[in-house]
Amino acid sequence: MSAPGLTEILSAFGGAQVCYLTTIGRVTGRSHTVEIWFGLHGRTLYFLAGGGHRADWVRNISRSPAVTLRVGRRTVEGRGRVVTDPGEQERARRIVYEKYAPTYSGDLTEWRAGATPVAVDLVLERNTAGAGH
Repeated sequence: MSAPGLTEILSAFGGAQVCYLTTIGRVTGRSHTVEIWFGLHGRTLYFLAGGGHRADWVRNISRSPAVTLRVGRRTVEGRGRVVTDPGEQERARRIVYEKYAPTYSGDLTEWRAGATPVAVDLVLERNTAGAGH
């Protein structure tokens, strides 16, 4: 993929308020999509799972890390993982919290502290510009 394509993809994700994360169901094998808050750092999207390891999408990623992410007409593949490194956990918490706290009507402090950080590392060479999946 050329550099302008990379810039376009990162710009689309960086400017979005939500994305659509599609995982493969660990039981059914079917695609499951959730609308979710995220923060972008380089080629990694960070999420905070309020349901922790019990959240279906987190359990799906733990079983099958291949995911797709969509913002508008942009879809890109990625590999998900639960973040275990304490430094990266703090980065994820800070990035997502700082993106949403200024405009959210409630207090996100407990969510920031207690949610499970999850990362999706983008696989940009396989991106598509299709209308959906």
